[in-house]
Amino acid sequence: GINAEYGLRMIKAALIFNNHGKPRLSKFFTYYTEEMQQQIIRETFLLLSKREDSVCNFLEGGTLIGGSDFRLVYRHYATLYFVFCVDSSESELGILDLIQVFVETLDRCFENVCELDLIFHMDKVHYILQEIVMGGMVVETNQTEILTHIEAQQQIEKKEADLTSRLRGHYKF
Repeated sequence: GINAEYGLRMIKAALIFNNHGKPRLSKFFTYYTEEMQQQIIRETFLLLSKREDSVCNFLEGGTLIGGSDFRLVYRHYATLYFVFCVDSSESELGILDLIQVFVETLDRCFENVCELDLIFHMDKVHYILQEIVMGGMVVETNQTEILTHIEAQQQIEKKEADLTSRLRGHYKF
């Protein structure tokens, strides 16, 4: 692909699923049909769920997502798996750090993130991920910077909500 030609590193997908394989977030940075995405999620869960918690946190990607050209880098926290599928030029340790930044940012935004936060605040979780990774490229790893952007976004949303409620009161829709 074009990224390989220019030597760019690439994240193909960011996935979060629970211990039962139920997806809680799936963001693909490479095009796959909906059916293929579901198969990739199932295959990835099967590969990871068989592993002991004591083994290393990366392995070759499943056959559906690209086999030995790709790595699955993951962290398993309590009931959730956080998984990044990356091409083989990415640093596995760098991606583990990226997962840590993502999880710590979620923890700060939701005061100890849990599965229900991911279900009921999916838009916010996607926004946080987008602050860290965009188009398959890492754009920010500084948690303070990420939180500053999220806070600014929340201020805009609050102003919009205030304006909307004032307009409703004024115009009686």
